[in-house]
Amino acid sequence: MGRLIFGMMQSLDGYIDGTAGDVQLGPPGPILSRYFADYVRGLDGLLYGRRLYEVMRYWDEDQPGRDEIEHDFAQAWRPKPKWVASRSLPSVGPNATRVEGDVCDFAAKLKSERDGDIDVAGAELANVLSAAGLIDEYRLYFRPYVLGAGKPFFAGPLPPLRLVKHDAIGEDAVRLTYVPA
Repeated sequence: MGRLIFGMMQSLDGYIDGTAGDVQLGPPGPILSRYFADYVRGLDGLLYGRRLYEVMRYWDEDQPGRDEIEHDFAQAWRPKPKWVASRSLPSVGPNATRVEGDVCDFAAKLKSERDGDIDVAGAELANVLSAAGLIDEYRLYFRPYVLGAGKPFFAGPLPPLRLVKHDAIGEDAVRLTYVPA
């Protein structure tokens, strides 16, 4: 049986994205970037909300000026199956399938049909899946930024959680891993 894992980098005050274009989390350093490439390489697939999927489409094509670490992430990300929860996208890119119907039913079926870890990407999508009791693990990667406002990691009520692991990742991140209590 597969597991749904929701994890994102966030500021110390709990935001994954700022409200102004000039207030953002800085790019991860080389160690954290390699960590995420290895993480993606080990996934069974990725379940995206529309907005984050559109951001991640950047990795579908080779971009001029990419360094070795960015190239490695793109190579890990491209072949992975991706499922996109969207009512507005008419189509999705390579190795991606648009989720038709109820996303909770789809996620439950995906968990029953897959054996590995499936990354959930997008706070709003994670909120819906969390409310349905479908998220198996939450990974909060705190970075040394304070955004003060923006899109929070938890887009809805905080589910009861139990801390199962904490560790430093890379140059400046701390990962807290929780499971539903």
